[in-house]
Amino acid sequence: MQPSVGEYNNAMVTLAPLQREHVASFLQWLRDPEVIEYSLSQFQSLHTDEEIGAWFAATLAEDRGLTLGIYTHETNKLIGYAGLVDLSETNQSGEYFILIGDKAWWGKGVGTAVTKQVLALGFTQHRLNRIMLTVSEPNTGGVKAYANAGFAVEGRLRQACCRRGLFHDKLVMAVLKEEWESRPA
Repeated sequence: MQPSVGEYNNAMVTLAPLQREHVASFLQWLRDPEVIEYSLSQFQSLHTDEEIGAWFAATLAEDRGLTLGIYTHETNKLIGYAGLVDLSETNQSGEYFILIGDKAWWGKGVGTAVTKQVLALGFTQHRLNRIMLTVSEPNTGGVKAYANAGFAVEGRLRQACCRRGLFHDKLVMAVLKEEWESRPA
């Protein structure tokens, strides 16, 4: 599925394509253990500019999903990225991801707002029936944002994640198109 890319706005942020020059933000974010603690496991092993740059270039080149930067309305500053991966036309499904790298924007409702925007794109433009995600159980802010956007817990992956030498569970959450369509705006 080829993503259609444009700008998607809400009161706080705009979603729009990432650009090559945005790698500088990722160089900063992916070196901050607090930012990546509950994110993509691959982030735990990216340390050099070259490794992060190669990952970022591959992300920009990816055409099997939808990857958008999260920009502030006020300054148009990149504060994170979000989207859908593993899009399946056959199963009409995909997996949601988000990283808010700029910690100044944590706890302000950006995660919920962005999640709702990406769900709308997935269910309307990409005609998906199911969007899922996994979230580390200790990431209470993420769990809350996803629940607020309409995701429901479907299961638990026991001790599926190891951070700082400790194992914790990951929750499998999903939302179906019919559930999304029946939620209040």
